[in-house]
Amino acid sequence: MPRVSTRKMVLHCVHLFIILIVAALAGCSSMRPAQSDARTRDERPYVSILAPLHFPQQPSKEVIAELEQLTGVELDIRWVPEGVYTDKMNTALTTNSLAKVTFVKFTDYSLVKNAIKSGEFWEIEPYLKEFPNLSRLSPSILRQTAVEGKIYGLYTERPSSRQGIIIRKDWLDNLHLTEPNSLEELYEVLKQFTYNDPDQNGKRDTIGLVDRNDLVYGVFKTLSSYFGTPNNWELADGEFIPEFETEEYMNTMNFMKKLYDEKLINQDFALTSKELQRDSFIRGLAGVYIGSMTDVQRLSIETQALNPKARLALINRIKGPKGYKVWSIPNYNGLYLFSKRAIATEEELKQVLAFFDRTMDKEVANLMMYGVEGRHYEIVDGKVILPEETSRLRVDEVNPLYSLMIANMSNSNILEVAQKEELTAAAERLSEDNESFLVADPTVGLSSDTYDEKNVELAQIITDATYNYILGKITAEEFKQETVKWRQNGGDMIIQEYGEALERERLRESR
Repeated sequence: MPRVSTRKMVLHCVHLFIILIVAALAGCSSMRPAQSDARTRDERPYVSILAPLHFPQQPSKEVIAELEQLTGVELDIRWVPEGVYTDKMNTALTTNSLAKVTFVKFTDYSLVKNAIKSGEFWEIEPYLKEFPNLSRLSPSILRQTAVEGKIYGLYTERPSSRQGIIIRKDWLDNLHLTEPNSLEELYEVLKQFTYNDPDQNGKRDTIGLVDRNDLVYGVFKTLSSYFGTPNNWELADGEFIPEFETEEYMNTMNFMKKLYDEKLINQDFALTSKELQRDSFIRGLAGVYIGSMTDVQRLSIETQALNPKARLALINRIKGPKGYKVWSIPNYNGLYLFSKRAIATEEELKQVLAFFDRTMDKEVANLMMYGVEGRHYEIVDGKVILPEETSRLRVDEVNPLYSLMIANMSNSNILEVAQKEELTAAAERLSEDNESFLVADPTVGLSSDTYDEKNVELAQIITDATYNYILGKITAEEFKQETVKWRQNGGDMIIQEYGEALERERLRESR
């Protein structure tokens, strides 16, 4: 019998061992589906969402995990800071890299309408009746969102106007001033806050008003409504007139220019982000913040963390030449749209819609609204108690989820709060008061193909001209020349198309 070397025997055994391992692995792999299939067959449905982040940080992982558990999905939420959200959304749209679900702000809706018309997003109206909660969405609000009569998005609900003034009440008290009720009084307060040492530190280190590079949700549009400016358009004798061609718009620019020239406003406002605007107010560099009144509770928490003596107050009524006025939008703040590139089949679309339907159920909606019972809130006699001491915890861990809530204002599954935080309650009360003097946009519900196609470039003409006038870089006559440029490059066609759409609407209503 031939002798076999020990080295050959070892190699032979190793070779047999490798063959057995490979065979075993092959057998195991043949018994389970591929990874791509596992996600749809054995795992929870996967839902990716591009959403705006209105808070300093994302919601806690624990709250997200609970949301996933309750809705039965795997979430991939791509949070984008609100200040750069529009740019990020546009980039995703133009590079065909959208998530399955993308939030589109009301003010950005015209940017995506061409993509909607070209078939980039699913029409969802035929599917809504299959879901218990989605089938009860408001028909009137859905109609406000329609593109060529079809419904493509799930709306986030909001009051017609939350706009108002958040002001340092302790600074008013230090200077023995009362809350301003008119444009003249507001100007005087801004001047005193800038030049009369409102924080009593012996230094000239404050300004009256802090603004950001946003003519809509920053200071300008709210201020312009106080002056009586139309909301985007004025309808006079059957013809649409753009707001920037009105005397009231010019009066607003002159007021802003006066604030700028007298240094009552941050000199870099045309370049300032929302984050920096908030930071200036929180750190006590400015005494007035004009925007959404619902920001007040969070601003108060963060301001008092740096200065426990700071106190904030809200004002929603500023009397102008035409009395009390405030601009409004339709009752949706934005829409969640569903990408056809990212959602390949009707079955997959229904899985994603089922997630949003589930978010309106009682246990899920209250998680997203208030957090975890016992940690973020309590329930007494069937009503929610929001302790002041958990306010910061809710801001850090829960509140960013507001962005994901659809139709939350009319959702009867959301528990009532027994006693809200004082500033939150005040913001809601004053937002309701705004309803009595709203200025509506007369083009809501009307369509203009030219507006959808060219509004971005046309709006930039007016935005640049407005800033340049306030900063003293162009004259009133040069501003008017820019409005002529706007008309020549498509504005006249928009006016014509809105007029035609209005006539069609009137004919339809008369039948």
